[in-house]
Amino acid sequence: MRRLVYYIASTVDGFIAGPDGADPTGPGGFWPIPQDYLAHLVAEYPETLPGPARAALSVTDEGRHFDTVVGGRNTYEIGLKAGITNAYPHLRHLLFSRTLTVSPDPTVELVNGDPVATVRDLKQQDGRDIWLIGGGELAGALYAEIDRLIIKLAPLTIGTGIPLFGRAAVFEPQSWQLTGHTVLPSGTAVLTYDRA
Repeated sequence: MRRLVYYIASTVDGFIAGPDGADPTGPGGFWPIPQDYLAHLVAEYPETLPGPARAALSVTDEGRHFDTVVGGRNTYEIGLKAGITNAYPHLRHLLFSRTLTVSPDPTVELVNGDPVATVRDLKQQDGRDIWLIGGGELAGALYAEIDRLIIKLAPLTIGTGIPLFGRAAVFEPQSWQLTGHTVLPSGTAVLTYDRA
């Protein structure tokens, strides 16, 4: 069965973005992208690079982890504000939104229904794992469905922002087993946890 994998960058204090939810790695962002971090993404998770980055870096490797990406509207809006209607054209792309009625891109599947039911259905389909790109609100809604966490833990604190599981997450303690780790010279720790 396919797994839902929350593959996300986080600060040491547990935030995936600043309070405004803007792209922390974009122009004017506070989150640096060291060369070894980028090299790790290209080598290990090339499918998680947005289409424009793949083109700029001449990345053609389809990857081996994910063939589907699911995300919420706030995360999607970051690309849309940059003029990108489908940041991941090389993956099946599902966008969860309660307010949009038409997808901004014909290659992005708009889902207005229950994200839990949709993910459960996706898990039953053939294919590679499903990448939960975020944001925190959708991760909170899918908390019980997440099978694996891959946290790219940056050597950075910001004090406040968008938490890993959003601001409306419920209190539901869950144990995770560390099943892999890579520490990059620049200080980022890539930590893989499977649901215990």
